[in-house]
Amino acid sequence: MARLACQTRLTNVHLLILGGSQADRHRAARERVPANHHVVILDAATLPFVRVSTAHWPPAPRAVIIDDIERAFPDNQGGSTRLVLTQSVYLIHRWIDALDANDQIIATADRNALELSAPEALQRRGAWRQFEIVTGLGLEAWGCSPESASPQPPAPTATALAAAFASSDPAERLRICRDVAERVSDSATAWLALASAYREHRDLRAGDALERAAQLAPDWDAVHYETGKLWLALDDLARARDAFARAAALTPTFSAALSNLGATLGELGEPDAALSAFRQALASDPDNPALLSNLGVVSRELGRYDDSEAALRQVIAVAPDFVFGHYNLGHTLFLAGRYRDAVAAYEDGARRDPHKNPQQACRLAMSRLAAGDAAGGERELWAAVDRAAAADREDLLLEAYEIAHALATAHPEAPPDPALLERLAAEITKSE
Repeated sequence: MARLACQTRLTNVHLLILGGSQADRHRAARERVPANHHVVILDAATLPFVRVSTAHWPPAPRAVIIDDIERAFPDNQGGSTRLVLTQSVYLIHRWIDALDANDQIIATADRNALELSAPEALQRRGAWRQFEIVTGLGLEAWGCSPESASPQPPAPTATALAAAFASSDPAERLRICRDVAERVSDSATAWLALASAYREHRDLRAGDALERAAQLAPDWDAVHYETGKLWLALDDLARARDAFARAAALTPTFSAALSNLGATLGELGEPDAALSAFRQALASDPDNPALLSNLGVVSRELGRYDDSEAALRQVIAVAPDFVFGHYNLGHTLFLAGRYRDAVAAYEDGARRDPHKNPQQACRLAMSRLAAGDAAGGERELWAAVDRAAAADREDLLLEAYEIAHALATAHPEAPPDPALLERLAAEITKSE
């Protein structure tokens, strides 16, 4: 590392440099090192596979340069299998937690590549809220020239695991991870990576790998989080709940663990506890649309329609193209008896929905009917039922019948046409 003397810049904000060419970004990162900071240059590709607790740091204050940080977030696994170590909100939060108050991360990235692997960075979600995004280069330079600073050489284990997760071939990933775990059998990171590779192949040896990782690192939140994901995949909700709860207890700002804990508690019929978990998660990631949506849905299940509406309107504000934000808002407004508002919310969702979800189309139709447009509602209802898959038809009819019956009970002064209930009952019988 090198200690630099240059123009003073006082800041506790980390920097993400996106503008210019790769060479421009690398140069700009070095020009923005604050005065009298020790410089540490980390290798982005191996960053996920280096335990923060084992990192060797120079004395504070430090400037941590991470060139091409998009390489730290390989997404070749995708979906719920993706190893948490490669997920940007988790990884960046862990490294920030390891820094002192006056330390600073200065990262560079190719905008397009970062948007593919970590769109939450550009949305400044979670730990990324602590970053200032710099796109115009040359506007402020601090005269630093850290020629003597060089990257810390990555460990062979981290290099091998980085290659495994950079591969688009799951079989190659599994082969490398198995080889690393066999060679470095005392590495919790290697066993955690192997467990994730096994999960891609639906291989139950993932459980054995996680047990080994837990023996080596019993207080590592990532191990318990990945264990929770495995139990979820195996439909063991009680064990998944316990694993996510352990991860969250170890790191109370671990928003993904709290989100999964909340969802699991909801499935286990513990909505109040689920609500508490979602709220704790939002403290660290307040603009997460999935979290806000879950908060809105659970609040609705508890009959807290005002809270549900507030959460779902926030979903729409941060992610206007998330169609289920609109649909969920429509459902909340309908249950609250605000039928015209429900129609508007469902319509907003339908306009944005490329798949024209039949269930939501039926709910829009019933909202129209409840709002007084009987003819339009019935016409849209039967159109949605007719285009639905045969396997879904009976469920749609049953829900429509239940809604119509509930409307008749709640509003005896203006009930749905009895002929609609008769037709729905007849169509349900035919579908059985």
